[in-house]
Amino acid sequence: MSILIISCAIGLFVAVMFWQSWVVFRGVPDEDRQFLDRPAAGFRVVWPFILLVEHYAGRFVSDAHRQTTTLRLKQGGVEYSISAVQFVAAKIVSAALFCVGVLIVGVALGMNTFAFALVAGVAGFFYPELWLREAGVSRRAAIIRELPFYLDIITLAVEAGSNLTGGMTQAVQKSSDSPLRRELSRVLRDIRAGKTRAESMRDLAERTGSRPVQNVVSSLIQAERTGSSLGPLLRAQAEQLRTERFLRAEKLAMEAPVKLLGPLVMFIFPTTFIVLTFLVLSKALQEGIITWAPLVWAYTWPGS
Repeated sequence: MSILIISCAIGLFVAVMFWQSWVVFRGVPDEDRQFLDRPAAGFRVVWPFILLVEHYAGRFVSDAHRQTTTLRLKQGGVEYSISAVQFVAAKIVSAALFCVGVLIVGVALGMNTFAFALVAGVAGFFYPELWLREAGVSRRAAIIRELPFYLDIITLAVEAGSNLTGGMTQAVQKSSDSPLRRELSRVLRDIRAGKTRAESMRDLAERTGSRPVQNVVSSLIQAERTGSSLGPLLRAQAEQLRTERFLRAEKLAMEAPVKLLGPLVMFIFPTTFIVLTFLVLSKALQEGIITWAPLVWAYTWPGS
């Protein structure tokens, strides 16, 4: 009888928990993503939980933190797939999943992993930050790599009689999909929507967060204000960017031997030393130069 009562109580508890969870998730309004991009794969897996945290805890995110996160999302090129509040919610969900995952593994192994769960929760909280940082770095590197080519196309269009907007249009039409092409397309959309060209270019520099792009934008705005010729300016900017890229590659090549010292000292040199020491000891033991009993027994074991 007591077993039946306990089973009924457990079943009732599980049913209440499922019902409460359904009520909580039902309170989250549907999201209109008609004009938004798809989030990254990792975000899509836990997207219902992200929306849940955003709905019930999003109001606690300060405006200053929202603005800072929005700028970083823009620089990472994902501001149209996830909002600032959703990104903060993703950090909370990631921390909870990491923590619960470590706890489940600890219980399955019969170990006390509470401290490890806390560390895993902190690591999970900062994992989306690491992802966003890597996305921003790779995006800026791609933009800097492609910028001289786009400047060459714009230069040819300007020298052929077109204006700067026409040159950017030609660069967008004649190139394949890339982060810089998407940014230039956005600049053209902003101009068609009524923004001034200078304002649209400043927004481009802010979104990329790249110093070379900011320098190019500043030069173009200054040239438009003073009425200078854009052709020579664009050509000089493209040459300067190529020179800087070559110098950057040369610097990285010169730093490579120094960076290799760490793995050499920590891994390769000790392994080589162990192998050589074993060969020398083996030769000495075989010829009877070393007769220390423990070492001889260790060398001949298990054949002794």
